[in-house]
Amino acid sequence: MDHAVSLGTERVIDGQRRVYYYGYWVKAYEVPADTLLAKKRLIEALTRRLFSHVEYGLNVPGQRLGEARRAFESETDPQRRRIKGAMLAGALSNRASDIFTKLVEMQALGVKVDHDNTLMRECGHHLEEALNLAGMVLHRSGEEGLDELWGEPFKAFSFPIQDFYNSRYIKIAQTMEGIDRICDEVIKTFAQISSFAGIADVVRDFAAAAKTKSETLGTDPEVFEVWTSFVVAGEKLSAFAPNVPPDASRADLQRAADGKDLIRRAKDLVSYVTRARVPMPKSTREFIEELERFRRPRVDSPPPGVVAALTARP
Repeated sequence: MDHAVSLGTERVIDGQRRVYYYGYWVKAYEVPADTLLAKKRLIEALTRRLFSHVEYGLNVPGQRLGEARRAFESETDPQRRRIKGAMLAGALSNRASDIFTKLVEMQALGVKVDHDNTLMRECGHHLEEALNLAGMVLHRSGEEGLDELWGEPFKAFSFPIQDFYNSRYIKIAQTMEGIDRICDEVIKTFAQISSFAGIADVVRDFAAAAKTKSETLGTDPEVFEVWTSFVVAGEKLSAFAPNVPPDASRADLQRAADGKDLIRRAKDLVSYVTRARVPMPKSTREFIEELERFRRPRVDSPPPGVVAALTARP
């Protein structure tokens, strides 16, 4: 049974190497040799992924770091300062990537690059400072920040590559748990409503496709099938329409419309979590609270005569 399996246990399941963390067997990949070139490629990939998930306008070139810092430090308005701090974080990440690229080029020319090299230290400082500014950055949805994404380039720089991969497997397992949590709450909310009959199977298919997508690297040969399945499952969920009787009341029609909107938003939230490969606890918590409010019994307004009787003075 899974509860008896130690964290980090590896097994071949259906011909695929997998690693166990917190109830999930996550697809495992071969770890590249721990070289500067491997770290460079990893940091570049993580930086690109970071900018694809955060709000627009943060991919500031590293050569503009000085300008970005001056703009941030001179700003006093809190709202504008947050945005400029986010832009500074972007410039710092890009400058770190620029430095690491040059270090790899120097190493390729035969120059020995030690871990205490001045440029190595500067690269680490930039990544650490970007991580410290991560609280000012929002996900592209505008709902919450994704501090953990900003921490990944710093981890890739600071940790052995094997340790970094292990930390990613843990995050993917937590991502899968978040996907299941959201989808289970959607099923709990709508499966017993007659007009939403059949929704449970559609949600389960989407959850399964989302979890497979979350564990699959973009370089995996299977990504073409995995991404296609994920998109199609999401489209089917978005297209789900409640079967409302022709004689439904206005209140029932509104409730069906509200339910369909919640399902669409569940699809969007699961998509955000899946593509980022990290949980979004604030957005998840707030969405589940909305589902709980939707599940509460409706209190219809009493007839006018009852209101008058209740409000009349003795």
